[in-house]
Amino acid sequence: MPDHAVVPGESYNPWSIVNLVFHHLAEAGLHPVLGEAGDPGAPAADLLRALGIDPAPEGNRRVTADVKAQLDELRVAVLGEPESGD
Repeated sequence: MPDHAVVPGESYNPWSIVNLVFHHLAEAGLHPVLGEAGDPGAPAADLLRALGIDPAPEGNRRVTADVKAQLDELRVAVLGEPESGD
């Protein structure tokens, strides 16, 4: 059986994990509440950390890397030189 714990290059939305956990708890007859009032971001991040997932505030890292690469390509095409500091 393959090890699904670590798949190189795999990406996911951390909110999908939070949603999955909440649905699982609801199916078990529990009524989970996240943050009780106000912004649920901090309690959701705590939940992800408890599951061993490091939440990234900038979102999906692969998408962010792809956007950065595309912007670098456009910068070179328009300006003729890469961004300094890379």
